Amino acid sequence: MSRIRLLPEALANKIAAGEVVERPASVVKELLENSLDAGARNLEITVQAGGKRLIRVLDDGEGMTPDDALLAFERHATSKIRRAEDLSCIHTLGFRGEALPSIAGVSRLLMETQAKGETVGTAVEIAGSRMAGVREIARAVGTTLTVRDLFFNVPARKKFLRADRTELGHVVNVVTQYALAHPEGRFALAGWGSGMFDFQAVESLRERLFQVFGAELLRQLVELEEDLPFVPGSPSPQGTGPGEKIRLHAFVSKPEVQKPNRQSLYFFVNRRMVRDRILMHALGEAYQRILPDGSFPVALVFIEMPYGEVDVNVHPSKTEVRFRRQSMIHDCLREAVRKALKEARPEAAFSIQPRGMEVEPPIASGARPESAPGLRPPTRRGSLPLQVGEPASVGPELPPGFQTSSGPAAAEALSSSDTGRDSSPPTCAAAELISGEQAEAIRTAASGTLSPAHIHPLGQIDDSFIVASDRGSLLIIDQHVAHERVLFEKVLGQRRGGRVESQRLLLPLIVELNPRQQILLDDLTPELNSCGFEVEPFGRRTLAVKALPADLGPSDCSRLLGELLEGVEKEAREVSLERLQEKIAASVACHAAIKVHTHLERSKMVWLIDELLKTRYPMTCPHGRPIILRYEKNEILKAFKRI
Repeated sequence: MSRIRLLPEALANKIAAGEVVERPASVVKELLENSLDAGARNLEITVQAGGKRLIRVLDDGEGMTPDDALLAFERHATSKIRRAEDLSCIHTLGFRGEALPSIAGVSRLLMETQAKGETVGTAVEIAGSRMAGVREIARAVGTTLTVRDLFFNVPARKKFLRADRTELGHVVNVVTQYALAHPEGRFALAGWGSGMFDFQAVESLRERLFQVFGAELLRQLVELEEDLPFVPGSPSPQGTGPGEKIRLHAFVSKPEVQKPNRQSLYFFVNRRMVRDRILMHALGEAYQRILPDGSFPVALVFIEMPYGEVDVNVHPSKTEVRFRRQSMIHDCLREAVRKALKEARPEAAFSIQPRGMEVEPPIASGARPESAPGLRPPTRRGSLPLQVGEPASVGPELPPGFQTSSGPAAAEALSSSDTGRDSSPPTCAAAELISGEQAEAIRTAASGTLSPAHIHPLGQIDDSFIVASDRGSLLIIDQHVAHERVLFEKVLGQRRGGRVESQRLLLPLIVELNPRQQILLDDLTPELNSCGFEVEPFGRRTLAVKALPADLGPSDCSRLLGELLEGVEKEAREVSLERLQEKIAASVACHAAIKVHTHLERSKMVWLIDELLKTRYPMTCPHGRPIILRYEKNEILKAFKRI
């Protein structure tokens, strides 16, 4: 008896669906691509239970005839390619012809459509790959796809779906991406019992960015446009692409705008949202030595090129591409962004070593101090060895190009930040808090070496760093992160003791949210209210803040909430409440702490040092950065050639 057999069609469809349908957002993506390929300019998306119960996509595209409506559910049936040669010149978003049968194989699907010129429309109903009925209907030109009970016949897949709000967040991301790529169309999304957004058709990409992200972020972006001719002697395959040039249109953030994760990076190739390491690496190199480690820019990069220059037939989800001239694309994007940033932020006339940049090579993440109480990194010839706390891990591994280091370029970029504002990375919500084990090692090593009775403040450097003496040693104390450590433990202690101090505002602060932040807010609101905030919805995509933690100023509120909503998404749904509380406390402490370029009277310095030494971990801030650098007396004598 033969051991090889053909799988039943229903089982084959379920297996194939695994390549295309990962979650409700995958269904929305495939249906939107079909609608856009059909010339739709008006798209309305409705989801229920994050898309698990219902997904409906209505469009005004060209529609289908009755024969095409039935044929569309056959595997690999497509109107977008006819010959093998067409695969080298894909000019549509979809082309494989596997989306509809794959979706129909794991859901109850209803398609209602009518083509232009037809007198009646067609309704096709399928449940788990089985035809349930076909009938004539009356409707306008266009197509409506209704997908119900996703994975109803594949319970093993269904149980791995996330919470409704999490799945809705992924749907919001997908619809937003296509709205950005197609500003000429209207995109409306309804979910969670109400309309999430309704982006009307606009004429320019800048107007679409205003609709999606708001005016504040748009002001922080630098726009750039480049037309790049092909390299002579290397002709491109002929196709129906957008001319024989590479057109680059991008919006990239200024150096002071820093995000804690990659969620604000968008790359589009011929209006297709892609994930590409070449483009990511190029952007990383453009921002090298401009952004701190673990911080990311906001970037929307739109590349138009002849279709024969890019291969989109790389992955079933069509989110990965391969360029024929990878090096050229990489270098062109990197140099264009560098040029735009340089023109937007003129370089400083002189270099200053920025705070937060290590003078000595940083200790490897997770390394243990070799000796106590030194905690001393390797000494570099010609410089004083500095005693620093052990830094914590900075979180997820960064792609090449996002590993920044100190140097003149970094100094010039950071020194040009607004005077009077904290120049530390404003990404507290995403930075990794120092682990208890690391902090305990630092505390143990530092115990017995610092005492308020022996530390005498001498003055300040640039109104940012306290200079003090300690029994013959010289201390340099970062006043911002020192106060941050004090406030962090204060806020965390109050929260866990249920006695958070807050301040009522005379007039509520109105904070604008993007669609994804709006979803995350509901999960975060109870903990925010427990940490001294009082927030409530105020119209569509806006938030009214009526009270703040006592130490936080109103001017920091908007940026702080944005960081929290972007940086604690994972903790809000997966990690313990204790971890979430630490994240919020760290963010509040960072924004409420004494800023750099703030003059302190001697009494204030004494108070700050006393309060710092009362904390559990006085050597590092909540994000693992050192607070105190020590120059021992012998090291100073050696530097002066006295011994």
